[in-house]
Amino acid sequence: MSLEEKFEKLKKLREQARLGGGQKRIEQQHERGKLSARERLEFLLDDGSFQELDAFVTHRSDDPDMASQKYLGDSVVTGFGKIDGRLVYVFSQDFTVFGGSLSEVHAEKICKVMDLAMKNGAPVIGLNDSGGARIQEGVVSLAGYTDIFLRNVMASGVVPQFSAIMGPCAGGAVYSPALTDFILMVKETSHMFLTGPNVIKAVTHEDVSFEELGGAMTHNSLSGVAHFAAENEEECLYLLRRLLSFVPQNNLEDAPIIPCTDDPGRMDEELNYIVPDNPNKPYDMRDIIRRVVDNGDFLEVHEHFAQNIVVGFARLNGRSVGIVAQQPNVLAGVLDILSSTKGARFVRFCDCFNIPLITFTDVPGFLPGVAQEHGGVIRNGAKLLYAYCEATVPKLTVITRKAYGGAYCVMSSKHVRGDINYAWPTAEIAVMGPEGAVNVIFKKEIDEAADPEAARQQLIEEYREKFANPYVAAARGYIDDVIMPAETRPKLIIALEMLKNKRDTNPPKKHGNIPL
Repeated sequence: MSLEEKFEKLKKLREQARLGGGQKRIEQQHERGKLSARERLEFLLDDGSFQELDAFVTHRSDDPDMASQKYLGDSVVTGFGKIDGRLVYVFSQDFTVFGGSLSEVHAEKICKVMDLAMKNGAPVIGLNDSGGARIQEGVVSLAGYTDIFLRNVMASGVVPQFSAIMGPCAGGAVYSPALTDFILMVKETSHMFLTGPNVIKAVTHEDVSFEELGGAMTHNSLSGVAHFAAENEEECLYLLRRLLSFVPQNNLEDAPIIPCTDDPGRMDEELNYIVPDNPNKPYDMRDIIRRVVDNGDFLEVHEHFAQNIVVGFARLNGRSVGIVAQQPNVLAGVLDILSSTKGARFVRFCDCFNIPLITFTDVPGFLPGVAQEHGGVIRNGAKLLYAYCEATVPKLTVITRKAYGGAYCVMSSKHVRGDINYAWPTAEIAVMGPEGAVNVIFKKEIDEAADPEAARQQLIEEYREKFANPYVAAARGYIDDVIMPAETRPKLIIALEMLKNKRDTNPPKKHGNIPL
């Protein structure tokens, strides 16, 4: 074979690998509103940056029906590339080849890029579109899944891991995305579940659609399994790029600092009037967040789940920060089972990857009720407490209004190693709200008064004046400063700059025992 013939053969093989299961199946993907595995990578990565690995691998199945069906690269495209000039490792499951099913070599290809990511300290992105394990390969396929799961766990807290669900993801396959840091889903076209609708109907006699059981909004709003829901695949891949911009390459680096076009000393007088005079009247905490951060740019995470707490990424003077805040608009911002686990998960991610935490507190306490107690609100509330206690990144707190009882302790208070704790003049820091406190402390006086309700109201006002303010805590040093709301942005930026070289450690141990 001449040199020219060898070159021509390579070109043909590359084209064969590029087509995956063939042009007809690619067109079927398009008809379903889905991109092909390679089109997704082209959209996600910087132009021309993708470098493919293992393009000529084929399956090793001994099944007679499979022997005649060999596709170059098998059912996954793997390699590395760049996003905004930064190295990432990627795999994109190819539904046009055996429905994207996971074979022995499919798993080996994914494991190879995950190993490279760990060695070189760069994020891993998985684009999932697979019918599950390749049945013809039996236990070998199951072993491949488990090899991937192990690497997900070993990489956890070392390099960021992202999963985009671009089609089906069922059975044991769901556990790899579940072990990663963030899951993105596409409305209508992506589904995740352990057991499908047919199995559920046979076992429990429940009728449920694919979308109701494991669609994007189900997992974004009900289960909390997924963090983002995109309208289409292009938006999903754009969200991935945006999310990457807030996080570092690995646990030994800081997130990239973006040149800031928003005045670090900018005051916002409207913040002075954003908290209502009536302590029981709600407001939207996201309005405060957007007025404080750079250019009002806030990427909310878990937007549709446990909406009484808000978490997400923003920047202060170009520096990436994680935001955790109560949402008075939903359940008065009370902490409960779901909001505690949502907050804890986000705090721990930020701590893993050196992202400072900014906490905005307006919390009346933990949600009371039999369902909460029996559901384990103590155990789940302890997760958020544990996460804040364990975190060694810079921690800045702003109490905007209520900070009552145990919820005050949990929300990055000075007592859980909060570095800088500010309060607005509207802050109320106390064991419990004035109404509840008066009913407990002055029950006898109220009962014996000529006008019990008038006496009660007077005592509430006296309690609020004496205790439900930030100055008692400030006198103890639990609050570092009482600030005007308008100056929140410059105060946080100055404190963050002061803390940029912070070094804090936890006692030597294998790992703690978070109350899971």
